Amino acid sequence: MELLEYAIIGGILYGIFFSLVGIGLNLIFGVMRIINLAHGQFIVLGGYIAWIVSRHFGLNPLWAVPLSIVGAVVIGWPLYRAVVPRLQRSGDPEMLSFILFFGIGQIIEALTVLAFGADQRSLPSEALGAGNLGVLGQQFPDSWWWAAAVSLAAIAGLWAYFSHTRLGYATRAIMANRDEALATGIDVHRVSSIAFVAGLALAGIAGVFVPYLLGSVSPDLGNELTTTSFAIVIIGSLGNPLGTVVGGLVFGLGTMLMQTYYSSWSNVVPYALLLIIVLIRPSGLLGKAVRLA
Repeated sequence: MELLEYAIIGGILYGIFFSLVGIGLNLIFGVMRIINLAHGQFIVLGGYIAWIVSRHFGLNPLWAVPLSIVGAVVIGWPLYRAVVPRLQRSGDPEMLSFILFFGIGQIIEALTVLAFGADQRSLPSEALGAGNLGVLGQQFPDSWWWAAAVSLAAIAGLWAYFSHTRLGYATRAIMANRDEALATGIDVHRVSSIAFVAGLALAGIAGVFVPYLLGSVSPDLGNELTTTSFAIVIIGSLGNPLGTVVGGLVFGLGTMLMQTYYSSWSNVVPYALLLIIVLIRPSGLLGKAVRLA
């Protein structure tokens, strides 16, 4: 029973974090129908920002959270202006974005190797607290609780944006039907650019906690994180950013249960769950159909 409690609580913490890992990818796809294959590389950049803040400046890694947001604006805004409008004018933006962002991801990975080397980088466990916080007698590192808390705050902020701001209403309108939103006078490019930058910012924030939840950060981790993000997004609901929370929790619980009871299968089962869910509910657990064209 204690093992089960440990797996469930740990799975929830893990799942909340992985909800944040995937939600930026789903936001960009939901608004622009763009497949950001560089998503994992942007997460990795957040991890390196945390490493620089801690190792070189001696600051708490949490300072990397606002810096990641600033970095997303600095990188994301010109990237959007240079790339996204041209993609959306093409006949097949999904496939072209698939190719283009794959190339962008490889460039980012090469640049991180040049800047930081190919070695794994880790952060001292005490940087976010040296203790363990217990629930129902189960102890988890402080860094896990920080990751879950910041992830929840970021997801809650996105929900508040969707539910209580005019730009959020406009974003939801574009996600529902881009052409109709354009016909009603919504500035589609302005709203899309904000969503694009927000998606990269959410990826960067998640990256801050990668050295703690995954043990280290390295340039080649990006492709794995992109694959994991796609799995989480599809489990929840493709094109529905807040549905990613459901996918993250399923992924986290499945992973922790298998790590606890059958550790040798822990890397396989979450993707087996993905295949089962797709076969039963092709549009994801939330069951909402997605317009792909």
